[in-house]
Amino acid sequence: MALWGGRFSGQTDKELTGFSESVSFDKRLYKYDIMGSKAHAAMLAEQGIIPRAAADAIAVELDEIEERIDEGDFKFSAELEDIHMHIENALIEKLGDEGARVHSARSRNDQIALDIRLYLRDAVTGICAMIRDFQRALVEQAAGNGDAIMPGFTHLQHAQPVLFGHHLLAYVEMLERDIERLEDCSKRINVMPLGSGALAGSTLKIDREEVCRALNFSRVTRNSMDAVADRDFIIEFISDLAIFAMHVSRLSEDIILWCSQEFSFVELDDAFCTGSSLMPQKKNPDIAELSRGKTARVYGALTAILTLCKGLPLTYNRDLQEDKEPLFDAVDTVKRILRLYPAMVATMRIRREKMLAAASDPALMATDLAEKLVEIGVPFRNAHHRVGAFVKWCRDKNKALNETTLKEMRETIPEATAEFLELFSPESSVAKREITGATGPKAVAAQIEFWKKKLS
Repeated sequence: MALWGGRFSGQTDKELTGFSESVSFDKRLYKYDIMGSKAHAAMLAEQGIIPRAAADAIAVELDEIEERIDEGDFKFSAELEDIHMHIENALIEKLGDEGARVHSARSRNDQIALDIRLYLRDAVTGICAMIRDFQRALVEQAAGNGDAIMPGFTHLQHAQPVLFGHHLLAYVEMLERDIERLEDCSKRINVMPLGSGALAGSTLKIDREEVCRALNFSRVTRNSMDAVADRDFIIEFISDLAIFAMHVSRLSEDIILWCSQEFSFVELDDAFCTGSSLMPQKKNPDIAELSRGKTARVYGALTAILTLCKGLPLTYNRDLQEDKEPLFDAVDTVKRILRLYPAMVATMRIRREKMLAAASDPALMATDLAEKLVEIGVPFRNAHHRVGAFVKWCRDKNKALNETTLKEMRETIPEATAEFLELFSPESSVAKREITGATGPKAVAAQIEFWKKKLS
C-alpha cells in the first residue's frame, strides 16, 4: 500500500501509476533528499519529538541508502511515485516504526522545495565554474590572436576595423554578467523551506533555524504557503540560463559565419566538426550549430515553467511535479554546451590575412574622416554629411575612397588636407582608438590583462 493510502479503500487505476510517477526523473535528487532528511531527523531528536536513538539509526540507514543508490544497487519502482517515498519506504523496511518517524512535521510539499533548492545551489556553483572555463578559453584565444584586425559589423555589414581580440572579449563581458545573474539568483535559492509542512506549518515544536544552519542556508522562508507554492526561484534560474544560451547562440552565429567560404576568417579543429553523408568536401561547424539550436530547448524550459505556474491557486498543486523535467533538461543542455565549447574555442585557428583583407576596404575608415574633421573644428553632424557626400561621389565615380586625389576629396570635403589621404589604413584606424573600452591595441591588452588576473 502507498505511504499515503490510509484514507483509500479502492485500488488506483493502473494507468495512474505511470501517469503520476516522478521517480524516473526526480531520483537524481536523492543526495539532497537524504541530506535534508538527516538534518530534519537530527532536529526532531534535538527537540525531543523523536528518540535520539531513532534519529541516529535513521542517519546510519540513510547513509546506507545513499551508498546503495551510488552503486546502482537500489530498486526504483513507479508504484512508490517519487524519490521521497522510495527513501522513506527503504527506511521503514529496515527500521520499522523507527524509520516511519522521519516524516514527522514535514510534507512532500516542503520536502521537494528543499531538495530542488539544494540541487540548484550546486547547479549554480557548477555552471558558474564551467562558464569561467569558457571565459578563460576566450581570453587565451584573444591573447594569442588579439592583434589580428577584422571588420566589425553593424547590420551584418562591414562597419569599422576592430581587433579580433576585442570581438572575443565582448563575449567574455557577456559571460561575466551571466555569472553575476546566477550568483544573484543563488541568494533567492538559498532559503530553507523545510518545516512549512503541506502549507500551514506544524503543531510540533520544531526548530527550523537549526535545520537552516545544518544545511548552510542563509535564512528560513517567512511564509509557509509561499514556501511550498511558488517556483519563482526556478523561473529566475532558467531565465538566467536562457540569457546565457542566447549569448552562446550569438557567438555560434559569428563562428558559423566566420567558417563559411564567404568569410573564411577561422577554421575549427576537426574534433569539433562533422562531414556530410553525401558531399565529401564538407566540414560543418556542428558544435556551434547545435549550441545555437539547443538554445531553443532552454527557452522552451523557461516557457514551460512560466506557463506551469501561471494559473495555480495557492498553495501546492500536483501540477508542480512538472517543474523538474524542464529544469533538469535546461541544466543538462547548458552543461553539455559548456563541456564542449571552451575546447572548440581554444583550438580555433585564425586566418589573419583573410580578416585583414576584409577590414582593408577604405570605406571602413569613413568615420575616421568625419572624426578628423571634428578635430579641426567642424561640428560632427556637418562632418558626417560631408563625408557621406564624399562616399557618394566615390561610388558614383566607381572609385575607392583611397584612390582619390586631394583635389577630388575637396569637392565634398573642402577642409581636407594631405593628412586626410593617410587615414585609410585599418592598422592606423585601430591604433588610434585607445580610450578605455575601445579596440586600440593598448586598450585591448589592458582588457586581456584584467581578465587574466580575474580568471587566474
